[in-house]
Amino acid sequence: MDSRVEDHARIIADHSVDIQPGDEVLIQAPAAADELVVALHEEIGARGAFPLVMGTNSSATRAFMRAMDPDAYDDPPQAMLAMWDELDAIINIGGHENTYERSDIDPETNTAFATLMQPLSEKMTEKRWVTTQYPAPADAQAAEMSTEAYEDFVWDAVNKDWEAVREYQAQLVDILESGSEVRIVSGDSTDVTMRIDDMIVQNDYAEKNLPGGEVYTAPIPDSVEGEVLFDKPLMAQGREVSDVRLRFEGGEIVDHDAGKNEDALAAILDTDPGARRLGELGIGMNRDIDRFTTNMLFDEKMGDTVHMAIGRAYEETVPDDHERNDSAIHLDMIVDMSEDSHIEVDGERIQENGTFEFEE
Repeated sequence: MDSRVEDHARIIADHSVDIQPGDEVLIQAPAAADELVVALHEEIGARGAFPLVMGTNSSATRAFMRAMDPDAYDDPPQAMLAMWDELDAIINIGGHENTYERSDIDPETNTAFATLMQPLSEKMTEKRWVTTQYPAPADAQAAEMSTEAYEDFVWDAVNKDWEAVREYQAQLVDILESGSEVRIVSGDSTDVTMRIDDMIVQNDYAEKNLPGGEVYTAPIPDSVEGEVLFDKPLMAQGREVSDVRLRFEGGEIVDHDAGKNEDALAAILDTDPGARRLGELGIGMNRDIDRFTTNMLFDEKMGDTVHMAIGRAYEETVPDDHERNDSAIHLDMIVDMSEDSHIEVDGERIQENGTFEFEE
């Protein structure tokens, strides 16, 4: 076994989900990630915990979704809800045989399925959990890389000194915690403002996402104003959606378009009222992620980028006495901030063309 797989498993067990004796740990993984699943079993056993495995099969999910009538379902599987209640930790591992496997499922079914399964997503966030990636060949292909080069890319981004990352990113956390209004400007296509007064700023150093490498918070829902062009493509509902433009007034998306697969974007925005508001502002800081790979787990952490998510705001970013945007979806989209771009906090530039003020 590649020693980097063992390192990956050890970081998950020790750092991301902090496995303790007696823990019941669910591993959700595709067959392509079997090597990492084996390494995790060893780490879990060494800590006196219990592993449970649930295979993820995109072809089977596609078959079910193409056959299902969304109106026939009122609730997610009760057995899964009951199992989630008993779990102590959940490890989600990505890895595809075909990154476009769900591309022929109609957008309305995709959004209905997301709404149906929302209670499971909410229960997961009550546990210790992490989402990570195994460098499967299909993901390498989507990134236009050889499998070997993609393996190097993934493990360089994952196997890091995460405590050092925490200290580095804390500099941005301090700036945002003391600020009220954030402005994002990129070229002539993006100029958007939002307030973050009293919102909780999170330092992502690979506890819930592995790799980590971002600082994120939630905007006050009705404070978002302006227009943004997300100039990096994203995968949504098994489709590539590109050149997404959103215009906000009073926190709501009042106009939108996309250069590719706009029907998928429109269906997502119609999921529920919360899907037309921002739930997250994130700033990428992982310099080992130095190229775009069409995998949001990595792309949103890339240095020189900002991402915003429409839909659900994470509970850990919103104080109990503040309104939290809720939705069945959480869709991240990226703005390249490497050229002709800057970030302001309360009128002061804190980043210009990807370089933070504390890096100069």
